[in-house]
Amino acid sequence: MTLYAELHRHLGGSVVPRVLWRYFERHSSELISRFADYEGFEEFYTRPRNTLDEYLELHTLVESVQTVETLPYFIYRLLRGAYIFENLAYLELRYTPYLRTPEHLSQSQRIDKMAEIVEVVGKASKLPEYPIVTSQILCMHSRLPYEVNKAIVDLAAQNKQYVCAVDVAGGDSYYGDRLEEWVELYNYALSLGIGTTGHLYETTVGCYPELLPFLMRIGHGIQIPLLYPELLPDLAKQNQCLEVCPTTYLKTGTLEDIRQLKIVFDRCFDAGVDIAICTDNAGLHNVRLPFEYENLLTYDIINFQQLQACQDAAFRHAFAWPYSQRPASLLNGLLNPEDTKLVAMKN
Repeated sequence: MTLYAELHRHLGGSVVPRVLWRYFERHSSELISRFADYEGFEEFYTRPRNTLDEYLELHTLVESVQTVETLPYFIYRLLRGAYIFENLAYLELRYTPYLRTPEHLSQSQRIDKMAEIVEVVGKASKLPEYPIVTSQILCMHSRLPYEVNKAIVDLAAQNKQYVCAVDVAGGDSYYGDRLEEWVELYNYALSLGIGTTGHLYETTVGCYPELLPFLMRIGHGIQIPLLYPELLPDLAKQNQCLEVCPTTYLKTGTLEDIRQLKIVFDRCFDAGVDIAICTDNAGLHNVRLPFEYENLLTYDIINFQQLQACQDAAFRHAFAWPYSQRPASLLNGLLNPEDTKLVAMKN
């Protein structure tokens, strides 16, 4: 039986439509009052959107009900499905903890509440009946203030038993005016021995080469082989991995046809750049990870040898998997050694 590692799955988009519908029916019926039946809700929830911003708005629907009290409910069903239907051996679950805290609280109170969220997610993810190795990636957010994002990095450093890395989410079109902040925060995370990934080069407006040196993995990154293939040799040299989520680009309007990804895979394989195939928002897409692999084969985007290479890359680049590898540059002094204190990491 083939086992899979999932490196890019959002907690907000991981809930399959049927589970979410049943929760709303029992606890928040007002949120689905405009839908006559489940079929109407599923069509709305999973249909393609025109832009990434429009697509990301769906996250707020789920974030509003993922609270300290309800997170175990959602995580149990997520892990059950991942183990039984996807053969996942490893799962990194990413989310912004601040957005799971009560909105009526002050900013400082919400920051203080984030630790409880991380602990609840961590404990709920340890299920003996579904023995998936899990870890969390805490997402900074492009629309949150610096103080909150720094607190998220600090929280990651203080909870390494649950957290393996930090990310930045919220739409890559909003990074540009705050690039110095993101560089500072990523450098700070590295100094604390935290893994780094980031939503970057997903869309044509989200291409910021200034951030690439600080990322161990690149969330999506498809515009690099599509528009900036000259960057690929450096990515290969630094052992950086792309987290490619095929269905996402059709749902967000980033690509018109999944076959456009053939260029992405061909150029990455030619350059020696690893790709981990991921789902991103498995519930929002109503898709399982093995289907992403099968779909790429069906459309002749990859062959079976390349499929195996992507499966191996996912485990090799997993932040919390025992034998994961890290980008050479970040371990060999690319950053100022006096400013960073990278922990020893296995290769």
